[in-house]
Amino acid sequence: MQRHERKVIKNVRLLDGQHQAETLSHIYIEDGKILAITEQPDFFETEQVIDAKGLWAMPGLVDLACYLRDPGADHKASIKSETIAAASAGITSLCFLPEPKVSVNSAANVNLINEINNRTSKAHIHVIGNLTQDLKGTALSNMGALKKASCVGVSNGLQPIKDLHTLYMAMQYAATYDLTVFIHPLDHSLAQKGCVHQGNVATRVGLPGIPTAAETAALSQALSLVAATQAKTHFCRLSSAESVKLIEYGKNQGLPITADVAAHQLFLSEMDIKDFNSLCHTMPPLRTIRDKEALRQGLVDGIIDAICSDHQPHEIDAKLAPFQETEPGISALETLLPLSLKLVEEGVLSLPQAIALVTENPAKILGIPAGLLQEGQDASLLLFDPKPLWELQAEDMLSAGKNTPFVGYGFAGRVIKTFLAGKMVYSRLKDGE
Repeated sequence: MQRHERKVIKNVRLLDGQHQAETLSHIYIEDGKILAITEQPDFFETEQVIDAKGLWAMPGLVDLACYLRDPGADHKASIKSETIAAASAGITSLCFLPEPKVSVNSAANVNLINEINNRTSKAHIHVIGNLTQDLKGTALSNMGALKKASCVGVSNGLQPIKDLHTLYMAMQYAATYDLTVFIHPLDHSLAQKGCVHQGNVATRVGLPGIPTAAETAALSQALSLVAATQAKTHFCRLSSAESVKLIEYGKNQGLPITADVAAHQLFLSEMDIKDFNSLCHTMPPLRTIRDKEALRQGLVDGIIDAICSDHQPHEIDAKLAPFQETEPGISALETLLPLSLKLVEEGVLSLPQAIALVTENPAKILGIPAGLLQEGQDASLLLFDPKPLWELQAEDMLSAGKNTPFVGYGFAGRVIKTFLAGKMVYSRLKDGE
């Protein structure tokens, strides 16, 4: 086994979802684990000292939603390019989501993804496998083999499932293997070929709309199946106030459910598509300002459990056609932490609340040992300088996809260093600093 050097991060302020320390601490790391905090362990001989005065130490972020495009759609991005971008953003664990061109039907697919990632080793990848074969919504995937290959769950993504009976059988099958089912609530018969929220703005600009009912109808049906099967179920990318109410109802009924929201849904609305800005073409679509506020309140009330990036990198041409013909999605790894902290700046969340929503909470959903700064924990963490003020510029992004509507947005604080299992995988500083 490869030996990691012993190192100590000194004079740092600890911050996770449970603590916001006022005093400075030292973090002692050995063999990729946090050996001790503050008090130096006996017989610990430091080989590297990192003085982090003025910086915060946070757990590495855990992102529930990444389309890494590789292998199969690597004209858009690759595991290498996107994990490098993730490391620069302080993300140390991310979920690999299946999509039609990047299917995860078997253990061989999972092994290939891990093999590609091991060549770079900039982030831990946790694979979500196919719910149905090739995501076609008919035959069920081999969930037993996917579980054995260490998949953290199964999903059909945004691809339609043939009927409720198929979903019911899939949820029963997943429950047998204690696999979490990740559901994107969308009724395709209601969505039709819509590309924006169905409302006044859609009417004004002449674009086909997707009604809120396309989400809530699918969500209501899925909740009924959760009640029948007791399958652990995570609802992905909520976009409406009504969906928040349904999740609250399901939780009050004791159903084994969790939910997330994409960071961009907390800052953008249907108003942002008025100028046909294809960078704001997302799925689910950006909805009303009322919906945006309800999603924020859902985080405050603990109804929504996590904030994710819903990272979807695209090549330039994918966003150059007329709005309706462009591909939906935002390149979002590098704005996950800045947008989450902006909620603190705006007084929506406390700092520990915001950190928990992108670290501890998603780690619990995935069932992985991450998201906290504790002795014995994997030493995947980041050092953060809260002082710098900066603007996002597309040319500075490390993701292969530059498709973000947040170019020009002002943010406070930068990730300075990122460590993965004790190994530094990113540094904003030059050598020697």
